[in-house]
Amino acid sequence: MWLFKLFLRAISCLTLEVGVWSAQALEMSVGKIPYLEAVNGSTVVLPCTYFSCIGIQNLYFNWQFNDNGTMQKVCESVIPSEGVVPKVSIFRDRVEFVGKNHENNISILLWNITFEDGGLYTCFGRNPKEKDKNHSAIFHLIVVDELRVVDNSLTIMIASAVGGAIALLMGFMLLKNFTLFVLSKMEEKNKECLVSSSGIDNTENGLSGSKAESKATPKKK
Repeated sequence: MWLFKLFLRAISCLTLEVGVWSAQALEMSVGKIPYLEAVNGSTVVLPCTYFSCIGIQNLYFNWQFNDNGTMQKVCESVIPSEGVVPKVSIFRDRVEFVGKNHENNISILLWNITFEDGGLYTCFGRNPKEKDKNHSAIFHLIVVDELRVVDNSLTIMIASAVGGAIALLMGFMLLKNFTLFVLSKMEEKNKECLVSSSGIDNTENGLSGSKAESKATPKKK
């Protein structure tokens, strides 16, 4: 099983370019949802992970903040090899490195955020083992006074309408089945009555199968 997983991992790390197989370059990721809306004064984590099919060696990474078009460095470090906890240099207040290089995690934490902290943060990486291939990912932090209350009225109305339609359909099906059941019972009752009535008529008319006594033929003197 582990050999099969290793094989799938190796295949996923390769791309076919002009008929030649080549390893994919370094990739930085801030997750499937690259933004966060947080309340002023709260503490947030800005996520970032790196991935390289051939591994890393002296991987350089940094976080930068886009301050009205000017890129300000938040922190930076070099990771010698896989699993080594880097020594990170911090250049802004209320910033803490929390990645610890666990599972290629190089996330940072912002304490007691203010409105000035809102904006675009770039997670950048460069891997010398891949001939200095580099990649970056952007995370958008939105700072607000209070979180918006999501209006679920429309959702509730739709759910209620769908639920009502389903209940109505189920009620109709139950009523239909009950009606068919009653009609079938009435039909069976009518058949029993017809059979009983036919038996009585045959008996009164002295037909074959009746219990009427046949009169004896008179003897000739």
